[in-house]
Amino acid sequence: MNETRRVLIAADKFKGSLTAGQVAERVTAGLHRVVPGLEVEALPVADGGDGTVDAAVAAGFERREVRVAGPLGQEVTAAFALRGDTAVVEMAEASGLQRLPAGVFAPLTASTYGSGELLRAALDAGARTIVFGVGGSATTDGGAGMLSALGARFLDQDGEPVPPGGGGLADLARADLSGLDARLPSVELVLASDVDNPLTGPMGAPAVYGPQKGASPDDVASLDAALAHFAKVLEAEAGPRAAEHAAAPGAGAAGGIGYGALLLGARFRPGIEIMLDVLGFAPALERASLVITGEGSLDEQTLHGKAPAGVAAAARAAGKDVVAVCGRLALPEEALLRAGIGRAYPLTSVEPDVAKCIADAGPILERVAVRIAEDHLV
Repeated sequence: MNETRRVLIAADKFKGSLTAGQVAERVTAGLHRVVPGLEVEALPVADGGDGTVDAAVAAGFERREVRVAGPLGQEVTAAFALRGDTAVVEMAEASGLQRLPAGVFAPLTASTYGSGELLRAALDAGARTIVFGVGGSATTDGGAGMLSALGARFLDQDGEPVPPGGGGLADLARADLSGLDARLPSVELVLASDVDNPLTGPMGAPAVYGPQKGASPDDVASLDAALAHFAKVLEAEAGPRAAEHAAAPGAGAAGGIGYGALLLGARFRPGIEIMLDVLGFAPALERASLVITGEGSLDEQTLHGKAPAGVAAAARAAGKDVVAVCGRLALPEEALLRAGIGRAYPLTSVEPDVAKCIADAGPILERVAVRIAEDHLV
């Protein structure tokens, strides 16, 4: 073995089985079983969706917790990550599907108010750059709840606040953005998402993602009309840019919270791209000779901006070898090679029983890492 070999583990979580940090621990343990003195650097990654704050904390950010409103208005404890004057805020912490009671969906009434409270908490903590990771939302309110928490007012014909959620926007008569937090214009807000959908229409937030949040076909039609109306009313308040933002890539991210973020002046960047910057991936990549990436399921979605694709693209550009670990592999070899992944190692390659792979993902992943070490490091 080349004594100077150094491995960088830059993998996302195995959803429902292992956090990104646990994936790195298990892979490290497996590699060390074969090559005890191997230098291994772990940099858990995320693409802006759930697990983004955990990845930032694993990379040295400080975890901050705050009480905010969940999607149905109930109080929840949500976290954001802070290092210096940079904050990583994950909307799913406040407004994600995991914040709903089991089996409960609220497509018309779930609100992003708590996400706005999280952003405000980051401002209170002194953040001057906020990476706002969106994904896994329970909401389809166009970011109206978030904007309300930051000082905007959305009023009906009688001058009363409209009800929470996307459904309530059908009653919107007037939007008042004059009370928005005065600190926002001086902060760099980055919208981190792997979704480039517009706000409404056949590829919009309600049509594409509403059904995953429990929306019936009638709900989807209602939400699409309500969000289109929301954008129209905001155009009267904020001018043509409100209409431009509604059609912009990323506006439909996380039930349209992307639209609300763009109204605040956010810059849209692919989630994995900005997260690799924030986590310090480039210097870690420079030190590595082999990169191990991965996530729970390597499939068609992986190729569209998910963490392993971003890691592999950056590693390939730097001339580094890349392999991937995963629970389930649903990509042909040629698709992996096109993405810059030399070989993928699914858990099912050492344990054919899928139920066991999910239940005992950690020990099985260690065995997979032993194979990687035997194939690439000895």
